[in-house]
Amino acid sequence: MPDAIHVPERSAELREGPVPDVGEGRCRLGVLAFGDSITNGGGELQWGVALQSWALWTARGLGLPYSPHAVDGARAADVTAVQIPRFLRTAADPHARFELGCLHIGTNDVRTPDWDAGAFAQELAVALGFLRARCDRLLVATLPHDLGRPRAGAAVQEANSAIELAATACGALVLDLRGLRARNLIMVDHVHPTAFGQIAIAERALASLERDGMTIRARPSQLVSWRESRWGRLRGDLTYARRHAMISARAALTRIRAR
Repeated sequence: MPDAIHVPERSAELREGPVPDVGEGRCRLGVLAFGDSITNGGGELQWGVALQSWALWTARGLGLPYSPHAVDGARAADVTAVQIPRFLRTAADPHARFELGCLHIGTNDVRTPDWDAGAFAQELAVALGFLRARCDRLLVATLPHDLGRPRAGAAVQEANSAIELAATACGALVLDLRGLRARNLIMVDHVHPTAFGQIAIAERALASLERDGMTIRARPSQLVSWRESRWGRLRGDLTYARRHAMISARAALTRIRAR
């Protein structure tokens, strides 16, 4: 179950719809990112590699400054009701322009009993409209099909359909994560990326941006170094197996109770 956070009433600016384009001619400030814990980043080291946000790795790959506003446990409504209003209150120049806007949201929405595809689509459109007004390019991520335990199921496809439609409507690039899976990329909860998973997401993002004409200055996988050992791999295997068994048992109990 995702973390719950307080969602205040959406600000007046967003209730009135996306603001018009702002900051034309201003110096660009890099990468602006909203979302949940996946974009916020942070967590366990993996072979000594720090777990950093995919959006931060993307900014580093582009050689651009990074402005993070994601919050752990966030849902789509939290982006519009919490994160964007906070950005408007705290930014030195709330009308500044950015080279790239990043949004990864929906992981917590689809894993809640009150999942509402229509409400998600509405909040997503507002968030992307806000970014569209301030960013030269937009990048919005889809959700992995194999998400969560118990699996989020059909809600993932509904969310991805909404994401793709919203991206088309506002001219955003789609960061396709539907097939993202693998033990070294996704944690045992089948939700959060590992340190290497965040890097893999960033490399997909950079490949998409490069096809769209942006200059890539570094590949995140080339910015890290690590050393594996046989004992370390064995210890990691045992830890993963223990944690996976616990997650699977809880998921099975949740399914039984739901029946």
